[in-house]
Amino acid sequence: MRITPALAVVKHPRSTTRYVIARGMVTALGTLGMLASSTRTSEAQASTPQASAWEFRLTSGALVPTGNQRNSLKGAEISAAQLSWLVRPSVAVTGTFGWARSRDRASLNAPKLNVFTSDLGVEVRPTHWFADRRVSISPFAGLGAGARSYDYRKVDADATHNLAGYGAVGADFGVGRVGVRFEARDYVSGFKPLVGAGKSDARNDVVMTVALNFNRRRAARD
Repeated sequence: MRITPALAVVKHPRSTTRYVIARGMVTALGTLGMLASSTRTSEAQASTPQASAWEFRLTSGALVPTGNQRNSLKGAEISAAQLSWLVRPSVAVTGTFGWARSRDRASLNAPKLNVFTSDLGVEVRPTHWFADRRVSISPFAGLGAGARSYDYRKVDADATHNLAGYGAVGADFGVGRVGVRFEARDYVSGFKPLVGAGKSDARNDVVMTVALNFNRRRAARD
């Protein structure tokens, strides 16, 4: 069964794939670079606890389409699992798999649509406030890339797959080995027509999540 799009997408003349991706990546790199410049000071503090080698998080939040993406996707709840490996106390490699339950707003009856995101990125955690206390705060910024897939739940149509990149900012609030993470990611991804033929372009959306963070840190050894 084929679906006829009911809403045409109006593109901004500057909304080309190269322009949007370049603008997003330059902004994210600038933020990441500024935070990375202070990592040596943070690591030199003797009172800072040593970080665990691994962190696991279960996240929940919202996917918010922006720009032309709002014509195609409905805002949706998103759930994700994250696994981080700390290369050093101030630098982590983080893998994320997310699932958003959205709808195709450009098609008749707005059928339900699964939005899957899988990516790998680097986080910089330049400071660790109140590290010697029971409750601590650790801001971070990140940059990564991966894939974005769209798959109808009850419509006989092939899934579409696209490249995606993101910039992230947030903070960890920790109490011993358990903490809460607040994170905002700005995604730039390719977008192929979900049904029928058409030209691919670049799209943008924001993902905001709250996560439980297990084994976030351990006490420093003498």
